[in-house]
Amino acid sequence: MTKQFWDQRYTDNETLYGNKPNNFFKLFIDLHKPGTLLLPAEGEGRNAIYAASKGWQVDAFDYSEVAKAKALANAKVANVHINYWVADIDAFKATKQYDAVALIYTHVPPDIRKKFHAEMMKSLNSTGFLILEAFGKEQLALSSGGPKDEAMLYDAPSLCNDFRLLHILNCEQKHVFLEEGKFHYGEASVLRLSGQKL
Repeated sequence: MTKQFWDQRYTDNETLYGNKPNNFFKLFIDLHKPGTLLLPAEGEGRNAIYAASKGWQVDAFDYSEVAKAKALANAKVANVHINYWVADIDAFKATKQYDAVALIYTHVPPDIRKKFHAEMMKSLNSTGFLILEAFGKEQLALSSGGPKDEAMLYDAPSLCNDFRLLHILNCEQKHVFLEEGKFHYGEASVLRLSGQKL
């Protein structure tokens, strides 16, 4: 999907994934002391805004200029500050380290995934946390969102291998009912992973 596709989709819809944070991400934020946080592919800012409201210093980026504009407008309404820029995941290089990195439905092709996940590991400080929620391969048979290319859907062994240097705190695949805007709505097969760099 091209940059133009995403710009148009963000332009044509008031919100793609709702205004509330992802539940798995919210649980992490609610249970941990605020620190620094990186949110790639952050879209309209729902997770960044929630974290900032809880005292986190948030850096976020997305492929889409329209998404950035909407995220910053939403942050202004919520009276919080987020640092947000436009960047291509394929070109991302870790230049600083964070207390946490959250990958919420950040689906990328296999040839990009390993390199990107390696950069995410470099983006964690010495005790940093990684939080990930994404669609599993079983999602292909469901209509609640996500890529229609099986290669861009995830499985637990691949993710655990990508993040093998983490102390895995949680890694599970489960069926949930998503209510995250009209593009993530209904029965879904998701993978949830959390781990800490030790």
